[in-house]
Amino acid sequence: VVSRAAARGVDLVIFPELFVSGYNADHAIRSLAEPAGGPTAAAVAAIAAGSRVSVLYGYPEREGRRIYNSAQLIDGSGRSIANYRKTHLYGRWERRVFTPGEALVTARVAGITIGILICYDVEFPEAVRALALAGAELVAVPTALLRPFDGVARTLVPARAMENQLYVAYAGLCGEEGDVGYCGLSCIVGPDGGEIARAGRRPGLFCAA
Repeated sequence: VVSRAAARGVDLVIFPELFVSGYNADHAIRSLAEPAGGPTAAAVAAIAAGSRVSVLYGYPEREGRRIYNSAQLIDGSGRSIANYRKTHLYGRWERRVFTPGEALVTARVAGITIGILICYDVEFPEAVRALALAGAELVAVPTALLRPFDGVARTLVPARAMENQLYVAYAGLCGEEGDVGYCGLSCIVGPDGGEIARAGRRPGLFCAA
């Protein structure tokens, strides 16, 4: 996927929430969790550096005895430039497994200031506003939006972009994992709330300039 994106001139590729482990992996999260600088980060760094493309991916992060629902941003040189821990945990399962993060994160990619949120975070206006006030021009949101909550992708995400006059890139899981189904509906939305690109319910690569 990253090499295909690089061939299309893309600067940043965003993968969904908990992309490394899968979202519906309650029984396996603790064994799959790894440090921010673990083997997955090393593998992604090699891919990013080889393609000269920045990569943002969701993974379960282990720090000591704590596990976070995290997203790490690795730039086109293979260097980790941001690691964000989800601050708003969704539902009993997430609150049982993960420790909430405490800080918002921004980084620079291709001359643009990017803020990072994960899934449920974007449903809180204050989170996006705080990133906007911190200078974010684009908010990148790895997500695993569960069915039947299409309205988040179709209504709330454009509203957040329009409220704050910035871009939002919302990258969602698709399909099913066991008894859990995902909405998909990834999108890139402009400051006017208009859709620049919108995916359907199947996995794939879509790009916007």
